[in-house]
Amino acid sequence: MASKKQTTPNRGYRVADQIQRDLTEIIARELKDPRVGMVTLQAVEVTPDYAHAKVFFSVLVGDPQETQDALNQAAGFLRNHLFKRLHIHTVPTLHFVFDRTTERAADMNALIAKAVSSRGKED
Repeated sequence: MASKKQTTPNRGYRVADQIQRDLTEIIARELKDPRVGMVTLQAVEVTPDYAHAKVFFSVLVGDPQETQDALNQAAGFLRNHLFKRLHIHTVPTLHFVFDRTTERAADMNALIAKAVSSRGKED
C-alpha cells in the first residue's frame, strides 16, 4: 500500500511569511500608485492549495478604503512580481483586507486608561 506523501509541516506559514516580506518590498519600491501611502502588511493567510492569499494591512495616514481599492486593483501587478521572486508552482491570487486590530487596541487602551483614572478618583 502506498503511503500518502506528507508536505513539510509548516510550509504554508513559511510561504505566507515569504509573501509578506516580498510584498512589503514590492509595494515600497515598485508600486507607484499615489493612493497607496505608508502601508504596513500585518499578516498573510494562504489557503492550503496556495490559490488565494488574504493580505491584512494597516495604514499610517490616508483613507483605508481607498488604499484597499488601490491595492486590490494592483493585485495582478503585485502577483506578477511575486511570481518572479517565489519559486513555487502556484502563486496565490491576492486579496487585500484592512486590518483594524491597531485601532481596536488603541480604543481598548483608552478605555483601560479611563477606567484606571476613574478608579483612582474613587480611592
